[in-house]
Amino acid sequence: MALEVPPPQAIPVPTSEHSGAGRLVSLFLLLVSVSFSIGGQLMLKAAMDRVGRIGGAEIAAAGDTLARAAKEPRLWIGLFLFGISAIFWLVVLSRVPLSVAYPIVGISYILIVLLGRFVLDEPVPALRWVGVLVVATGIAIIGISFRRSMT
Repeated sequence: MALEVPPPQAIPVPTSEHSGAGRLVSLFLLLVSVSFSIGGQLMLKAAMDRVGRIGGAEIAAAGDTLARAAKEPRLWIGLFLFGISAIFWLVVLSRVPLSVAYPIVGISYILIVLLGRFVLDEPVPALRWVGVLVVATGIAIIGISFRRSMT
């Protein structure tokens, strides 16, 4: 006996997900997930700035650095924030096609570059700004396609 899988059009889709309110809720959840992820990245960077560089000439030095990192509260806060982000991400994946949701995560790349430049005072060369513009354009195109596919 073979297992028959119905075609996608035979599977009922809740209409509330296709409504404007459903799309807004999905977008909100996606942005919450991205926000927690960005917070996690910033906390992990703060932890590692405090701990120092991992690796070097001696393997024992890397082990010592990792042991110090394990004692750094910012590291654990960052990992916790990533965990919260993952929970929201699962909710998003239950509501939005991956081909739409994942590219919108690119918002985090844009915000991380901006925060790196203006909060952490990291240098951002002109070519990286061009990359940010390309990512932003791609996210806008995907957003437009998401809106059109749900109407």
